[in-house]
Amino acid sequence: MLLTMAFYSPSGQADSTDPPSSLTKAEQLLEEVNRRLQDLEDDKQYLDKLRADYLARLEKTSGLSREEAKELLLDETRRVFAQDLAKLIEQARQDYTAQANVLAQEIIVSAMLHGATDYTAEYTVSTLTLPDESVKGSIIGKEGRNIGAFEKATGVEIEIEEGNTIRLSSFDSLRREIARRALEYLIKDSRITPTRIEEVVTATRRQMDNVLMDEGRKICAACGVYNLHPDLIKTIGKYRFRFSYGQNLGIHTIEETKIGVQIAHELALSEDLISLVRLGCLLHDIGKVVTDEEGTHVQLGTQLLKKYDLPELVISAVAEHHEDKPFSSVVSRIVWVADAISGSRPGARYEPHEAYVKRLSQIEDIGKSFPEVSEVYAFQAGRDVRVLVKPELISDSELTLLVSKIRQKLEKEAQYIGQIKITAVRESRATDITKAK
Repeated sequence: MLLTMAFYSPSGQADSTDPPSSLTKAEQLLEEVNRRLQDLEDDKQYLDKLRADYLARLEKTSGLSREEAKELLLDETRRVFAQDLAKLIEQARQDYTAQANVLAQEIIVSAMLHGATDYTAEYTVSTLTLPDESVKGSIIGKEGRNIGAFEKATGVEIEIEEGNTIRLSSFDSLRREIARRALEYLIKDSRITPTRIEEVVTATRRQMDNVLMDEGRKICAACGVYNLHPDLIKTIGKYRFRFSYGQNLGIHTIEETKIGVQIAHELALSEDLISLVRLGCLLHDIGKVVTDEEGTHVQLGTQLLKKYDLPELVISAVAEHHEDKPFSSVVSRIVWVADAISGSRPGARYEPHEAYVKRLSQIEDIGKSFPEVSEVYAFQAGRDVRVLVKPELISDSELTLLVSKIRQKLEKEAQYIGQIKITAVRESRATDITKAK
């Protein structure tokens, strides 16, 4: 780098006259500076050349390139400090694990608070309050004909209690609901006869489709799910009348959905995945209300949902919510966690009820296994069994033999304590209509 200096006249032209002595001295200093700068530049170039020669000789002597030598030094450093690095990494892992556990606990607890529901345990009895005690006589009927016709038509046992209360007893909650609605209508209608009882019970059964649709819509709305197929909504309505270990399936589903959705929000999932979590929680136990096919509720639920072309992640969540298959998505994991929280928390379920229902179902199924039988109803915790037969397939004399066969099969296959009384009923009817006048 060279420094230059010129002198100008006031007119702007270079002055050709000799500068003052002070300026001559400045020029000498400038030349000295330029000379020293040039010397420094020459020294730098010389040092660069020496460095390049040194590195070349070093690479030749060591037999390593510059990059190879660098990697060798790094490897040696890693080896020397490997133990210290391992300690730091393990400490960091433990810290993150502890933080993750705390975060997971906060997510789960927060979700449980959002989904907490008070339970009222429902078992096998519904109660009905009468307007006054005089109605009891109409319900019982002459020589008990009305109450007998009602129990036969509904498969539900009526227990007359003191005061204005009647208890309807049956392990089948849907059957019990039909009986309750039918009896309420009969009391308001005040025409309680065996024939009228059969008409009202038949009409009530037909109306249950509307009831199931309404209950299904309520459950879907509580879970934030809409626009499902009407048949699927009606199936969901059966949740209201299905219990698992004393836990109402409808309430369990709503609680689980709230928990699952809250977990999904805490994990900052996308809205699409949150919607799939809603569907998975709503439909995870739908196989429990499919009663006309054989299989586990997981298998039946998966088969049913495939008919309605639901998202694959939802079907997989249903198929995996009891860990029959490995989890395939975060949706399946959330549905499983939410189901476990809702189903296993204290006070949610009662195992004796499930065993009770299973025993009565087994007794009824054994009776229905005979082709001559049309309906079987188990009363008194399974100690009293009423068997209705098809009169065109069996005679009065064969009725006694059928009862004996049912008894033998119950003794061989059923689980029960004490004794079971089996009563078979064969009824023939004749109907005629007069001509109009």
